[in-house]
Amino acid sequence: MMPFIISFLSGFALSASLIVAIGAQNLFVLRQGLKNEYVGPIVLFCGFSDAILIIAGVSGMGALLVSLPHVAKGFTLAGAGFLFWYGIKALRQATLSESMTVTEGGPVSLSRALTSVAAFTWLNPHVYLDTMLLMGTASTAQPLHLRSFFAVGAASASFLWFGALGYGARFLQPMFATPKSWKILDLVIGCVMLFLATLLLRRAL
Repeated sequence: MMPFIISFLSGFALSASLIVAIGAQNLFVLRQGLKNEYVGPIVLFCGFSDAILIIAGVSGMGALLVSLPHVAKGFTLAGAGFLFWYGIKALRQATLSESMTVTEGGPVSLSRALTSVAAFTWLNPHVYLDTMLLMGTASTAQPLHLRSFFAVGAASASFLWFGALGYGARFLQPMFATPKSWKILDLVIGCVMLFLATLLLRRAL
């Protein structure tokens, strides 16, 4: 197998193993996919954001971030605050007497949806430590002239995952045809967000 293909697959496999884990960003993309609302722009935003972080990591920016602990702490506290707010919002939505279905209720503007996904992406300190630092460190095992293929492979995994998550969610829509299903989803999302917020606060404090 040609060396550039091996580098591409190495980046793809590592990125896929990191991104598939359940997190705030993935849950938001899944929810938007179920609502069939701005899926394309959100998928592209997540994919390009990951690509930027991967390229930065391969270029050595991850190590620089680690050397600035106050900056990392600021991101951690901001991320915890946002996750706590969104978690409370989801739990409140789950307790309402009337909830949405797939076809009705709760549409938001594109700018608001992109603002939310941007916060889930860029206020998450794990993307800087995992995506930037880990991907950057792993890329050093590749010859210098092959690191670009490693980065392309890693970014490709992100685009593929977010595309599958956002557009594949429509196959789950029959499960969310009733308000009760959305209440359960909002309850799960709220609990996960508050749990992640707690973990971030413990890390920062």
